[in-house]
Amino acid sequence: MRMALLLNLVLTYGNYKGMKERRMIEDNITTLPDSRKVEGYAVVFNSESKNLGGFVEVIDAKALDGVLERSDVLCLLNHNEDKGVLARSNKGKGSLTLEVDDVGLRFSFEAPNTALGDELLEGLRRGDISTSSFAFRVADDKWTKRSDGTYLRTINGIQELFDVSPVYKAAYDATSVKADTRGMDEAKAAEKKELDEYFAELRKELV
Repeated sequence: MRMALLLNLVLTYGNYKGMKERRMIEDNITTLPDSRKVEGYAVVFNSESKNLGGFVEVIDAKALDGVLERSDVLCLLNHNEDKGVLARSNKGKGSLTLEVDDVGLRFSFEAPNTALGDELLEGLRRGDISTSSFAFRVADDKWTKRSDGTYLRTINGIQELFDVSPVYKAAYDATSVKADTRGMDEAKAAEKKELDEYFAELRKELV
């Protein structure tokens, strides 16, 4: 009975309000010919990410509840504020339109008549840019171990959204994806403790 519980162990940790994290979404940003309007999705709900280094991730549909109203969100190119700002939404108002729908977080803006805006449009039309990324801080998450030994991280709440960024290249490898994995580390530690206790009890029964 105890082993059955171990095999179905679900461990939940969260509420760290920790580090800034970034994620990529491929092939979702577009612009129309002879238009400076750019639009796409920065966040897609309930869709598993690629493997982010021993875990995959989904974002719950309610994770952004109330976030846009309290965040100052920049639209940047490659997350680089030093190059300038493409658009901005300060607590839901500004040149960057952010809308939460059934799919996720949709963004749209008119590319500015600047060198940065022109670079973005040219990159989109040439196909050099097709990926968007977003930077955020988690308020609440849940880590669940799956049957294949990997972990599923469900982000139930986002504390703050920092920026949405068209990027030239998506990066998903373990060194480039910055994630707060303390919940997974604690889940592993708790699982090890459960196993140690189980085998200690088993050894007592065999003596």
